[in-house]
Amino acid sequence: MKKVSAKDEIIPDTELIQQQMKNVSKLVVNEAKISQIYNYKDQKSFMNLMTFDKKALVVVNADVQIMYDLSKLEYSLDETNKVVKITFIPKEEIKINPDIKIYDVEASRFNSFEGADYNKIQESVKKQFQEKILKSNIQANAQNRLISELGKFLVVTQSLGWSLQYQEKSINKLEDFSVLIP
Repeated sequence: MKKVSAKDEIIPDTELIQQQMKNVSKLVVNEAKISQIYNYKDQKSFMNLMTFDKKALVVVNADVQIMYDLSKLEYSLDETNKVVKITFIPKEEIKINPDIKIYDVEASRFNSFEGADYNKIQESVKKQFQEKILKSNIQANAQNRLISELGKFLVVTQSLGWSLQYQEKSINKLEDFSVLIP
């Protein structure tokens, strides 16, 4: 059995809570792989008499990550009333890393592929993937994972006899977070 000596350090509740809050930084809550095939077409006309087409088959495999930078989480400690007040939860960050491969490129001498075309394809792909993510359940899954992580704060505060608040509303159980997070 170990005796507590003057050299041993007893950590106050506030330090334990702050330590727990700082231990979480960038939290990747969801990863997905999305694949899509696109047909890229562009047309230039010459005095409305002739058209010059260019087209390509675009295959995209993308890694998508949804993360929260919880180092930006804002909170305050009310030591008198033993309350941890979370005042700000950062919005999720969505990172899309597309691997774009272009096949079957057809172009004419008067309408050839240029760097701007590749940039246009990349921007279009990112925009379409962003829309796809918004329509999917990826964000909902990410929010559920965030709520699960925030639940750790609830466990720590309750185990130390403290209470937890988010935007002036008491959090007594995990489900209380889901109502507050948009």
